[in-house]
Amino acid sequence: MNYLREIRLSELPKSYAGRIPAVRYLFEMGGLKFRKPVTLFVGENGTGKSTLLEAIAVSLGFNAEGGSRDFSFSTKDTHSDLGEVLTVVKSISPEDGFFLRAESFYNTASYLDRNSTLLRYGGVSFHAQSHGESFLSLVTNRFEGNGLYILDEPEAALSPQRQLSLIAAIDDLVKHHSQFIIATHSPIIMAYPDADVKLFSDRDIKSVSFRETEHYRITKAILDNPEKMMHYLLGR
Repeated sequence: MNYLREIRLSELPKSYAGRIPAVRYLFEMGGLKFRKPVTLFVGENGTGKSTLLEAIAVSLGFNAEGGSRDFSFSTKDTHSDLGEVLTVVKSISPEDGFFLRAESFYNTASYLDRNSTLLRYGGVSFHAQSHGESFLSLVTNRFEGNGLYILDEPEAALSPQRQLSLIAAIDDLVKHHSQFIIATHSPIIMAYPDADVKLFSDRDIKSVSFRETEHYRITKAILDNPEKMMHYLLGR
Protein backbone atom coordinates (compact mmCIF):
# COMPACT_ATOMS: atom_id res chain seq x y z
CA MET A 1 0.00 0.00 0.00
CA ASN A 2 1.40 3.39 -1.00
CA TYR A 3 -0.22 6.27 0.86
CA LEU A 4 2.46 8.72 -0.20
CA ARG A 5 2.73 8.69 -4.00
CA GLU A 6 4.91 11.68 -4.81
CA ILE A 7 6.63 14.77 -3.45
CA ARG A 8 7.22 18.06 -5.30
CA LEU A 9 8.90 21.37 -4.60
CA SER A 10 7.10 24.60 -5.43
CA GLU A 11 10.38 26.52 -5.12
CA LEU A 12 13.85 26.13 -3.68
CA PRO A 13 14.01 26.96 0.04
CA LYS A 14 16.09 29.99 0.97
CA SER A 15 17.96 28.18 3.75
CA TYR A 16 20.93 25.79 3.51
CA ALA A 17 18.50 23.13 2.29
CA GLY A 18 18.19 24.93 -1.03
CA ARG A 19 21.91 24.44 -1.60
CA ILE A 20 21.83 20.67 -1.16
CA PRO A 21 22.37 19.08 -4.61
CA ALA A 22 19.68 16.42 -4.09
CA VAL A 23 17.13 19.10 -3.19
CA ARG A 24 18.04 21.16 -6.26
CA TYR A 25 17.76 18.00 -8.38
CA LEU A 26 14.34 17.27 -6.90
CA PHE A 27 13.18 20.77 -7.83
CA GLU A 28 14.63 20.64 -11.35
CA MET A 29 13.18 17.18 -12.12
CA GLY A 30 9.72 18.12 -10.92
CA GLY A 31 9.45 15.71 -8.01
CA LEU A 32 10.10 12.24 -6.71
CA LYS A 33 7.70 9.29 -6.98
CA PHE A 34 7.21 6.49 -4.45
CA ARG A 35 6.43 3.27 -6.28
CA LYS A 36 6.95 0.58 -3.64
CA PRO A 37 5.83 -0.05 -0.06
CA VAL A 38 9.43 0.31 1.18
CA THR A 39 11.61 3.19 -0.03
CA LEU A 40 15.16 3.57 1.24
CA PHE A 41 17.13 6.83 1.12
CA VAL A 42 20.84 5.97 1.00
CA GLY A 43 24.04 7.88 0.26
CA GLU A 44 27.00 9.64 1.82
CA ASN A 45 26.69 11.96 4.83
CA GLY A 46 25.54 15.43 3.82
CA THR A 47 23.67 14.43 0.67
CA GLY A 48 20.28 15.49 2.04
CA LYS A 49 18.64 12.20 3.03
CA SER A 50 17.62 13.15 6.55
CA THR A 51 16.81 16.73 5.56
CA LEU A 52 14.34 15.52 2.94
CA LEU A 53 12.95 12.83 5.23
CA GLU A 54 12.34 15.42 7.96
CA ALA A 55 10.62 17.73 5.46
CA ILE A 56 8.32 14.91 4.33
CA ALA A 57 7.43 14.11 7.94
CA VAL A 58 6.74 17.76 8.83
CA SER A 59 4.65 18.23 5.66
CA LEU A 60 2.55 15.24 6.69
CA GLY A 61 1.90 16.73 10.11
CA PHE A 62 4.41 14.84 12.22
CA ASN A 63 6.44 16.49 14.97
CA ALA A 64 9.88 17.50 13.66
CA GLU A 65 11.68 15.70 16.50
CA GLY A 66 9.69 12.51 16.08
CA GLY A 67 6.46 10.91 17.16
CA SER A 68 2.96 10.75 15.79
CA ARG A 69 0.81 13.61 14.57
CA ASP A 70 -0.46 14.42 18.08
CA PHE A 71 3.02 14.97 19.53
CA SER A 72 3.55 18.65 20.30
CA PHE A 73 6.95 19.08 21.93
CA SER A 74 10.05 20.90 20.78
CA THR A 75 13.37 20.99 22.64
CA LYS A 76 15.06 23.09 19.94
CA ASP A 77 13.67 24.31 16.64
CA THR A 78 16.35 23.25 14.16
CA HIS A 79 14.41 21.79 11.25
CA SER A 80 14.82 23.37 7.83
CA ASP A 81 12.24 25.34 5.90
CA LEU A 82 12.17 22.66 3.19
CA GLY A 83 8.83 21.38 4.45
CA GLU A 84 7.25 24.77 3.78
CA VAL A 85 7.81 24.46 0.02
CA LEU A 86 7.24 20.71 -0.21
CA THR A 87 3.99 19.30 -1.56
CA VAL A 88 3.10 15.72 -0.68
CA VAL A 89 0.73 13.80 -2.96
CA LYS A 90 -1.20 11.03 -1.21
CA SER A 91 -3.55 8.39 -2.55
CA ILE A 92 -5.54 7.96 0.66
CA SER A 93 -4.77 8.92 4.24
CA PRO A 94 -3.24 6.18 6.41
CA GLU A 95 -4.94 5.13 9.62
CA ASP A 96 -1.68 5.13 11.54
CA GLY A 97 1.71 6.80 11.30
CA PHE A 98 4.92 7.60 13.14
CA PHE A 99 8.18 9.48 12.57
CA LEU A 100 11.10 7.69 14.25
CA ARG A 101 14.14 9.93 14.41
CA ALA A 102 17.17 8.26 15.98
CA GLU A 103 19.01 11.44 16.98
CA SER A 104 16.10 12.85 18.99
CA PHE A 105 14.50 9.64 20.24
CA TYR A 106 15.52 10.48 23.84
CA ASN A 107 13.26 13.56 23.63
CA THR A 108 10.43 11.45 22.22
CA ALA A 109 10.79 8.93 25.04
CA SER A 110 10.76 11.74 27.63
CA TYR A 111 7.61 13.22 26.10
CA LEU A 112 5.89 9.83 26.32
CA ASP A 113 6.85 9.46 29.98
CA ARG A 114 5.19 12.80 30.72
CA ASN A 115 2.12 12.54 28.51
CA SER A 116 1.18 8.89 27.87
CA THR A 117 0.01 5.84 29.79
CA LEU A 118 2.59 3.90 27.70
CA LEU A 119 0.09 1.06 27.25
CA ARG A 120 0.11 1.62 23.52
CA TYR A 121 3.91 1.47 23.59
CA GLY A 122 4.37 -1.85 25.38
CA GLY A 123 3.71 -0.64 28.93
CA VAL A 124 7.37 0.03 29.84
CA SER A 125 9.15 3.39 29.71
CA PHE A 126 11.64 3.56 26.86
CA HIS A 127 14.10 5.06 29.34
CA ALA A 128 13.92 1.78 31.29
CA GLN A 129 15.09 -0.15 28.23
CA SER A 130 18.30 -0.16 26.24
CA HIS A 131 18.38 2.09 23.20
CA GLY A 132 17.99 -0.87 20.83
CA GLU A 133 15.27 -2.52 22.89
CA SER A 134 13.27 0.70 22.93
CA PHE A 135 13.49 1.05 19.14
CA LEU A 136 12.20 -2.47 18.55
CA SER A 137 9.58 -2.10 21.27
CA LEU A 138 8.27 1.00 19.52
CA VAL A 139 8.00 -0.76 16.17
CA THR A 140 6.48 -3.99 17.46
CA ASN A 141 4.05 -2.42 19.96
CA ARG A 142 3.15 1.01 18.59
CA PHE A 143 3.12 0.45 14.81
CA GLU A 144 -0.35 -0.96 14.19
CA GLY A 145 -0.48 -1.44 10.43
CA ASN A 146 -2.43 0.43 7.76
CA GLY A 147 0.10 3.14 8.36
CA LEU A 148 2.82 5.36 6.96
CA TYR A 149 6.06 5.07 8.91
CA ILE A 150 9.06 7.35 8.41
CA LEU A 151 12.31 6.13 9.96
CA ASP A 152 15.55 8.11 10.12
CA GLU A 153 18.57 5.82 10.64
CA PRO A 154 16.75 3.20 12.73
CA GLU A 155 19.89 1.04 12.70
CA ALA A 156 21.67 3.55 14.96
CA ALA A 157 20.72 1.61 18.10
CA LEU A 158 20.45 -1.88 16.66
CA SER A 159 22.90 -4.77 16.53
CA PRO A 160 23.03 -6.77 13.27
CA GLN A 161 20.70 -9.38 14.81
CA ARG A 162 18.22 -6.72 15.87
CA GLN A 163 18.38 -5.15 12.41
CA LEU A 164 17.19 -8.50 11.06
CA SER A 165 14.37 -8.40 13.63
CA LEU A 166 13.48 -4.93 12.36
CA ILE A 167 13.35 -6.20 8.78
CA ALA A 168 10.96 -8.97 9.86
CA ALA A 169 8.76 -6.44 11.67
CA ILE A 170 8.75 -4.13 8.63
CA ASP A 171 7.75 -7.00 6.37
CA ASP A 172 4.89 -7.98 8.68
CA LEU A 173 3.61 -4.39 8.65
CA VAL A 174 3.93 -4.18 4.85
CA LYS A 175 1.70 -7.27 4.67
CA HIS A 176 -0.75 -5.28 6.79
CA HIS A 177 -1.01 -2.45 4.27
CA SER A 178 1.78 -0.21 5.50
CA GLN A 179 4.33 1.99 3.74
CA PHE A 180 7.85 2.80 4.95
CA ILE A 181 10.25 5.57 3.97
CA ILE A 182 13.62 4.99 5.61
CA ALA A 183 16.93 6.86 5.57
CA THR A 184 19.68 4.36 6.34
CA HIS A 185 23.38 3.56 6.14
CA SER A 186 22.82 -0.12 6.91
CA PRO A 187 23.54 -2.63 4.11
CA ILE A 188 21.47 -5.11 6.14
CA ILE A 189 18.35 -2.97 5.92
CA MET A 190 19.17 -2.18 2.26
CA ALA A 191 18.84 -5.91 1.54
CA TYR A 192 15.08 -5.80 2.20
CA PRO A 193 13.54 -7.59 -0.82
CA ASP A 194 12.04 -5.38 -3.51
CA ALA A 195 12.77 -2.11 -1.72
CA ASP A 196 13.21 0.98 -3.88
CA VAL A 197 16.75 2.02 -2.97
CA LYS A 198 17.15 5.70 -3.85
CA LEU A 199 20.80 6.76 -3.92
CA PHE A 200 21.46 10.42 -3.04
CA SER A 201 24.64 11.92 -4.46
CA ASP A 202 26.12 15.35 -5.19
CA ARG A 203 24.55 15.12 -8.66
CA ASP A 204 21.14 13.47 -8.44
CA ILE A 205 18.81 10.93 -6.85
CA LYS A 206 18.49 7.60 -8.63
CA SER A 207 17.16 4.12 -7.95
CA VAL A 208 19.84 1.42 -7.65
CA SER A 209 20.18 -2.14 -6.41
CA PHE A 210 21.64 -2.40 -2.92
CA ARG A 211 24.70 -4.15 -4.35
CA GLU A 212 25.49 -0.97 -6.28
CA THR A 213 25.81 1.08 -3.11
CA GLU A 214 29.14 1.99 -1.55
CA HIS A 215 27.77 0.73 1.76
CA TYR A 216 27.47 -2.79 0.37
CA ARG A 217 30.78 -2.74 -1.53
CA ILE A 218 32.86 -1.48 1.40
CA THR A 219 31.20 -3.79 3.91
CA LYS A 220 31.69 -6.78 1.64
CA ALA A 221 35.34 -5.89 1.00
CA ILE A 222 36.05 -5.71 4.74
CA LEU A 223 34.27 -8.97 5.52
CA ASP A 224 35.92 -10.78 2.60
CA ASN A 225 39.44 -9.67 3.52
CA PRO A 226 39.70 -7.52 6.66
CA GLU A 227 43.50 -7.76 6.81
CA LYS A 228 43.88 -6.38 3.30
CA MET A 229 41.47 -3.52 3.97
CA MET A 230 43.15 -2.58 7.25
CA HIS A 231 46.59 -2.70 5.58
CA TYR A 232 45.32 -0.40 2.83
CA LEU A 233 43.70 1.95 5.36
CA LEU A 234 46.37 2.00 8.07
CA GLY A 235 49.51 1.07 6.15
CA ARG A 236 50.28 -1.87 8.43
